[in-house]
Parts: sequence; structure tokens; C-alpha cells
Amino acid sequence: MSKVIFVTGAGRGLGTDIVREALAAGHQVVATGRRPEEVEKTLGGPQDNLLTVRLDVTSLEEAQAAAQAAVERFGRIDVLINNAGNFFAGYFEEVSPEHMRQQIETNLFGPMNVTRAVLPVMRAQRDGHVVSISSLAGQVGTEFTAAYAASKFAVEGWMEALHQDIAPYNIRTTIVEPGYFRTELLVDASTTWPEPTIADYAERTTATVAAWKSINGQQPGDPVKLARALLTVVGQEQPPVRFVAGADAIEGVTAKARELLAQVEASRALGGNLGHDDTNA
Repeated sequence: MSKVIFVTGAGRGLGTDIVREALAAGHQVVATGRRPEEVEKTLGGPQDNLLTVRLDVTSLEEAQAAAQAAVERFGRIDVLINNAGNFFAGYFEEVSPEHMRQQIETNLFGPMNVTRAVLPVMRAQRDGHVVSISSLAGQVGTEFTAAYAASKFAVEGWMEALHQDIAPYNIRTTIVEPGYFRTELLVDASTTWPEPTIADYAERTTATVAAWKSINGQQPGDPVKLARALLTVVGQEQPPVRFVAGADAIEGVTAKARELLAQVEASRALGGNLGHDDTNA
């Protein structure tokens, strides 16, 4: 069944793959990016089922204008895929406060802006599906990803709460947690690499930047297959609230779940008896 699918960050990487697969499947697509002419060129030029719109996700005004343009062209918005994002790498002390704020601005407030613009359309329809691309880093924090993990953990918490807010209006939500896919996240256009600024971290920073750059183009996941899987998810009547994508992500999230359970059990003796005496009786 054809849907109107609104995709952010459609100019490269996974966003481009999602748009191409959606068009091939017969959907109508709103492909957004900061340079819409480049988005359209990347996608092969004008098409009847394609609308390209300028959208910097950090601007609520541009998000509202893009949502309005989508409705004017296609009459509705069935699916929002919050895909736009970037990566500020580095050990926490070497990530400047400005870069930390930029990371949160793009990866958290960006999808919030677009969702805020699209939800009135979906509520009026009493139908819709909000999909936000998180990451394995939204479940598992690792070294050198303090800013990115903070932004993705925040996306997960926001989306879990949003699910409860909008379910009464027949609007579904899905958090997507990809592992390592061969997208363009690690290219210089998407990643800000830290400069060694603190002697204690300098050797590790230099080595870790080199290691991360060597991964680019070698990631095991196929983004075209991920794009197709996402279209399967948005086509389901009862889509999953969380979709863990990639064998590495499934293994990582499984390990994290076991770790959390172990930490809960380790806390039980001390943490389970902290109520007032009259409630512990």
C-alpha cells in the first residue's frame, strides 16, 4: 500500500538509500536536506512521486515549512523517518562544550523539531508512524563516543516517552538501532574529528582517530538491505517499538540487557530497602 514517507538527511548515505528504495516500492517521498538541489541530483532528477525540500533539522521554522510543502504536494504524511545526524568523535574532555551542544542540537533537537512539525498532520489524520534512527550507541556507550552516545541515549528516552503520548491518536513509533553499516557517517562531511589537546589523551586520540577512519568503507552492514528492512517495518500494522538492526547490534544490545539485569540484581540488597520504615513493614 503506497504511503507518503518524509525522510530527513536524504542527500547522502542511508537517507538516500531509504528514498531510492521507497520510490522503487511505489511510495511517494519527501526527501529533505540542507541542499535540496543536490538531493534531487543525487536521486536522479525530478520524479512524479518525489518532492525535494530544503530542511536544516536544527530549524523548527524550516521543519514546519517542509511539512506544509509535503501536505500541499501529497495531501498527507504517513511516515516520518528521522535520519539526519552527525558524529562528534572524541574523549569527553577533548569534546568542547560547543561541539557537545552542536551534537545534541542536531541528533536530538533536530528530530524533535521535525516531529513537532509533522505530528499535527498525523493527529489530524488519526494515523501515522514516527521512526527515529538511533544507534547501537543509543544502548551501549563506548570510549571516544561521549557526545554521540549522549545524543542517541537521549533520542531513545524521548522516543519511549513519545510512544505513550501519541499512541491514543493511532500514531506508532519505532526506534531503530543500527550497528556498523557502510553508510557515510564516518566521512569528513558527517564526522568532526578531535584534535589532541590534552597530553594524557594525545596518544590514544591519535590512534583512535586512525582506527575509526580505517573502519570507513569496511563496516559489515549493507545500508540498502537496512533501507529495505525499514520499509518492511513501516509497512507493518503493528510495527516494533524498537528495531535492532544488524547482527553486531543484536549481539551488543543482548549483552547490554544481560549487564543491566546483573546490575539490578547487584543493587537489590542495598537499593531495594530504602523506603520509609512504615512502607517497608
